[in-house]
Amino acid sequence: MLQRCGDTGKPYFPPRPFSPYTGTRNVEVFEASGRGTLHSYVIHHRPVPGFKPPYAIAVVELEEGPRMMTNIVECPQTPEALVLDMKLELAPTKMDDDITLPLFRPAKEA
Repeated sequence: MLQRCGDTGKPYFPPRPFSPYTGTRNVEVFEASGRGTLHSYVIHHRPVPGFKPPYAIAVVELEEGPRMMTNIVECPQTPEALVLDMKLELAPTKMDDDITLPLFRPAKEA
């Protein structure tokens, strides 16, 4: 889900109760496509709870325009595999009963 300014129609992320474009509280929530492209990344090699290194910390540009930080999964975590501008799709990943993260994977060919 994403939000958009009700006055300008521009989508934005992260979510907030007002438009970052106009300051209005006239905001709408809509279902995002779940598609995006890899804008930037770094391969992290230190372990942290919930993630086994190496893993990509990435900035994904959503098809709707906003960018978000996430991780890339189901792909080798190497510069050869993580190509900038590669097409990605949402891969919701359940971490526990309360938390599901919006991770991304390389898009499957149609």
